[in-house]
Amino acid sequence: MRPALFAAVVTAVAALAAPALAGDPTGLWQTPTNGGQVRISRCGQALCGVLVTSATIRANPGELDVNNQDRSLRTRPLRNLPLLRGFTGGPTEWTGGSVYNPADGRTYRGTITMQGDNTLQLRGCVVAPLCRTQTWTRVP
Repeated sequence: MRPALFAAVVTAVAALAAPALAGDPTGLWQTPTNGGQVRISRCGQALCGVLVTSATIRANPGELDVNNQDRSLRTRPLRNLPLLRGFTGGPTEWTGGSVYNPADGRTYRGTITMQGDNTLQLRGCVVAPLCRTQTWTRVP
């Protein structure tokens, strides 16, 4: 087999076997807890995200951020509450961000990793290895 033809065949086979590049993380995502949906968008050079809805919000649209450790922030509504801030990087992994959890009122260091066009993993850590990972799915 000629070297040029062999190289073309190897390149074609490698392209078929290579995983597809993960999609863009911006958009609406379903969380695995409390029926939550989070909208991720670009905030300058970083990614950020707000809570759009959850079972709690659907039951009481005026629900407040009552568990926030900062007492001055406990009057904020849960709807459109900033949950994700300052994630940079890409195209498949964003780091250096923070994840706010309204259930316990704490903020964690986070990483977002795209698993494909419609799945991402969000990892939040108090201090490694004290971390928790969730898999979110894109809302069509």
